Amino acid sequence: MAVSQTRGARIRGIVSSVPSRRFDNRTDTTAFPPDEVEKVVRMAGVKSRHVAGDNLCSSDLCLAAGRELLRQIDWAPATIDAVICVTQTPDYLLPSTSCLLHRWLELPDTCAALDVGLGCSGYPYGLWLAAMMVQNPGIRRVLLFHGETPTRFSDEGDRAVALLFGDAGSATAVEAVPADAANPWWFSLHTDGTGWRDLIIEGGGFRSRFPTRRRDHFVTMEGANVFNFTIQRVPPLIRETLAASGLPQDKIDYFVFHQSNRFIMKHLAKKAAITDDRMPSTIETFGSAGGPSVPLTITRGGLVRPTHRPLTLMLLGYGVGLSWGSALIDLGPDACLGHVEVPEPKPAEAASSPEPRP
Repeated sequence: MAVSQTRGARIRGIVSSVPSRRFDNRTDTTAFPPDEVEKVVRMAGVKSRHVAGDNLCSSDLCLAAGRELLRQIDWAPATIDAVICVTQTPDYLLPSTSCLLHRWLELPDTCAALDVGLGCSGYPYGLWLAAMMVQNPGIRRVLLFHGETPTRFSDEGDRAVALLFGDAGSATAVEAVPADAANPWWFSLHTDGTGWRDLIIEGGGFRSRFPTRRRDHFVTMEGANVFNFTIQRVPPLIRETLAASGLPQDKIDYFVFHQSNRFIMKHLAKKAAITDDRMPSTIETFGSAGGPSVPLTITRGGLVRPTHRPLTLMLLGYGVGLSWGSALIDLGPDACLGHVEVPEPKPAEAASSPEPRP
């Protein structure tokens, strides 16, 4: 049972980001007849999405979120000790996207930087890594980025994914505090590699570097397998996390799910006895943005924040890998939350090398 507890970490702020281009599934879709579009909208719940163009990458979304976050919390770049970037849509096979963000944010050479190649479960995993880092006396401040542009690897003619995905980025500031000054955080992290083919892009890696079949350049999803995996794995994950923490379910203010699709989330809520008012949703207006949908839902999901106490949140990610994970954390009333929309860069502004963004 991969359950762990960390102490001495708090979230100083979270900023989410999306492309400024908004796509309305009902009015902008041309690949499918209107009646088919309506069926997907009703089932998945995605009315609109924010979509990146050819010149906008996950790094651009994360960078915009990171700059806004540093502005809000007034952290000097020289004070940041580590950068984590969770993404499965990097700019390059190498170097890592975290190194690009390190460069553009002008962070010091004393700052560690690493990528994590996880998707839908990536935010709980990333928070776990950040919380583990700040338990070390030499690391006090960590920037956690999570960005994905799944619309750029989805085939517009594939009914399983074409109307589902949106793009998003995020930046989260995690800092060390005295262990007795913050509640412990709990994490439960799992993997089942036997489902590796259920969400896959066949081409582009070194197993199949330059496939001739066009379809291999896009994601394929075994929808029935992913649905069954989610329904079987996530409710026990919730129970396991609650049992480890010793908290009853009614002490959790919000359960923030990866925004997979409305049909799946409704099933999960019913199985876990979670009421609608404690399960915020952003899928209607942002689509499924993979792992960044969790921080996006924290900033844009209408969470009501008391002024006198922290929110207790259970964050839940699940999908590609197959992998799934939870983070039971608190979000203090002084934590900054923000959101930015990022315009598509002009072709001349889209960097082919890691130079500072304007």
